[in-house]
Amino acid sequence: MDTSYPREDYLPAPSHKREPSPTVLVSPPPRDHLIWSIFNTIYMNFCCLGFVALAFSVKARDRKVAGDVEAARRFSSKARCYNALATAGSVVLPLLLAALVITGVIHLSKLAQESVGFFTYQFSGSDDEDK
Repeated sequence: MDTSYPREDYLPAPSHKREPSPTVLVSPPPRDHLIWSIFNTIYMNFCCLGFVALAFSVKARDRKVAGDVEAARRFSSKARCYNALATAGSVVLPLLLAALVITGVIHLSKLAQESVGFFTYQFSGSDDEDK
């Protein structure tokens, strides 16, 4: 065994107390909502709002890559609004249409049941007068 080097444990290095540096809050980069926009464009393109949202999403991503965070936030906000409108329009309007069809069918069935008596009325008095 080689004992030429010291086998002592090294003492820990003296710690220097640092003053805490001021922390700068860095806001996260703006979201571009690109996936949501693609979904709205392909599946639920109500009044072309999904396509408009896709255009603003691409603009937001371009501005984010270019380093213009403020413009990216503006475009991202517009893309989110158009995506919300496209989603709401694509979900609410078919539900509203279905409700109108169902209430129309119910109303027409009640109307048909009430008018059955009118169409089955027989003019028995006119048959006796002919003879």
